[in-house]
Amino acid sequence: MFRVLSEMMGGMNGQNVGGGLRKTERVVQDSFVAGGERLGKRFTPGASDAGLCVLLAVVFSVAGPALAGDRKFAYSYQATTSAVGEVEYEQWVTWKTHKEADSDFDRFDFRHEIELGLTERLMMGIYLADWRYQDGKSVSNDRAEYRDTAVELIYNLSNPATDPIGLALYGEVKLGDELFELEGKIIAQKDIGPWTLVYNITIAAEWEGNEYADDKGEFKQSAGVSYQVSPKFLVGVEFLHEIEFDDWEHTGESVVYFGPNMSYRAEKWFITLAPLVQMTNVDAEADFQTRMIFGLHF
Repeated sequence: MFRVLSEMMGGMNGQNVGGGLRKTERVVQDSFVAGGERLGKRFTPGASDAGLCVLLAVVFSVAGPALAGDRKFAYSYQATTSAVGEVEYEQWVTWKTHKEADSDFDRFDFRHEIELGLTERLMMGIYLADWRYQDGKSVSNDRAEYRDTAVELIYNLSNPATDPIGLALYGEVKLGDELFELEGKIIAQKDIGPWTLVYNITIAAEWEGNEYADDKGEFKQSAGVSYQVSPKFLVGVEFLHEIEFDDWEHTGESVVYFGPNMSYRAEKWFITLAPLVQMTNVDAEADFQTRMIFGLHF
């Protein structure tokens, strides 16, 4: 207990609410479940679906001896930031499948990110390449295509463990072949013992096509709850709501997804997986989507 208190105080000294908080938060939450650590088991998702198998294959093909950042959610960001000088690689894979009008539809989106802790409150993410592969009856070209390269900044404002609520500001710029996008996000988080609650609200503007003539906006909100079963294994649920605005004048259909999530963290890597089901009846959107994030700490 004295070791726990010592590490907590060490992380809080100097108002280190950003990078130091990730380590402090982990110590606090681990203390709640240390007595039940023997119950922690490695989680091995079972799925017969070929698409989900592809996601898992990507993980284990790159998993090696590698400490992870504490990413508990696949569709929501957390308000905490990386410690100063910390470097982490994250591999994102999102699989969307089955539309009402196209049961053969499949799309895989890939993001390759390097995260850097710049200050106690500020971190930067560099997405080296965002690309996708899609096929199905509703897809004109069944092929892989490069989409963009992106840079994000996250600035931590308050501590989700000791303040009434943890807040962070997020900004991202994407630039690709005939694609330019700006995205802003407000991140809220609250840690209560082994529980973590998050909420994100996002506004994005995109210009695409010849001379960037096609523009649209997007409003998105997401939320999640995560419970730390053991120091290594976490489970929870996630919610995602999206609306697009063509030319910022025409409002698209509102689509909602909901489903469970799970996260496993080892000494130097982690994996988070969240399969979501569409709760609305929007024929143009995928009925199912699953996101996996694998992180490797250097």
